[in-house]
Amino acid sequence: MELYVDLGAHSYSIYIENNILKDTGSYIEKVYSGKKIMIISDDNVFPLYGDTIVKTLEYEVHSLILPHGEPTKSFQSLPKIYSALLEARFSRSDLIIALGGGVIGDLAGFAAASFLRGIKFIQIPTSLLAQVDSSVGGKVAVDLPEGKNLVGAFYQPALVLIDPLVLNTLPERYINDGMGEVIKYGCIADEELLTRLEQQEPDWPRIIRRCLACKAALVAQDERDEGPRRLLNFGHTFGHAMEALGGGRYTHGECVAAGMMEMLRWQTAHGSDQTAMLARLGTLLERYDLPRRLDLPETAWRQYLLRDKKRSGGEMTIAVLERPGHGVL
Repeated sequence: MELYVDLGAHSYSIYIENNILKDTGSYIEKVYSGKKIMIISDDNVFPLYGDTIVKTLEYEVHSLILPHGEPTKSFQSLPKIYSALLEARFSRSDLIIALGGGVIGDLAGFAAASFLRGIKFIQIPTSLLAQVDSSVGGKVAVDLPEGKNLVGAFYQPALVLIDPLVLNTLPERYINDGMGEVIKYGCIADEELLTRLEQQEPDWPRIIRRCLACKAALVAQDERDEGPRRLLNFGHTFGHAMEALGGGRYTHGECVAAGMMEMLRWQTAHGSDQTAMLARLGTLLERYDLPRRLDLPETAWRQYLLRDKKRSGGEMTIAVLERPGHGVL
């Protein structure tokens, strides 16, 4: 199935299909006519899927394999990428493939945005979180010790290829990690998705399509995160602060889950009674082994809100729920 992100000159397609990796080359040919490709991946993902993809590419192919994990998404990784591109004599007419989860997608995307002031890249996300969220929308970034994604850019991929079958190789914790973002989409825009998650086992192609259809529509309205796209930050205002303070103990999805609960508690304390939704969301999070609270001192993680990149002057726009399936700013 195909989705389209309508951004004028920066528009691109998302393809969601089982076994699509075996046809990677034919999809790339639709958007790329250059000579060289650099695959940036990590030491967990590339051994699983690298050869499958390389065999489909009729180009001069190079690869850079980085350590897996959030610490890789830092400035220290960028010189390695730039050096590999320079050594292979890449120009603006060449292409980067980001093959991996959100860390690789964000890092490789930021490298593509900044190398030679921008070269083309495509996303091949291999984690559930990246497939339903981070691979689409053009937010690319690296972390700072003070917080996540504090240095980055808006830089859209030329193409996104999603193979739901790769989820079969993920540990259960990282499926649940992605479910934090899936549940977020249900909360802000798709109550039917929430109901399906409560009643039946996940249908991955359908879930991925529903989440990305919502994201593509919001990105098309608001590419640079200045208006309605901010609805996608539901749970992230508190969640990013928790993630920074957690120091790697918790995944992004776990922090978003706890952040959504914290936001509903905040709403309830400030005149919008979300008691019923707190109970409903808490039960759903428990089903996917996601936390309703994290073992972090509230006074400590609240200080991180002062560094939130979505602040404007002394104010911050936050995403809240008006009712299940309908978020507002």
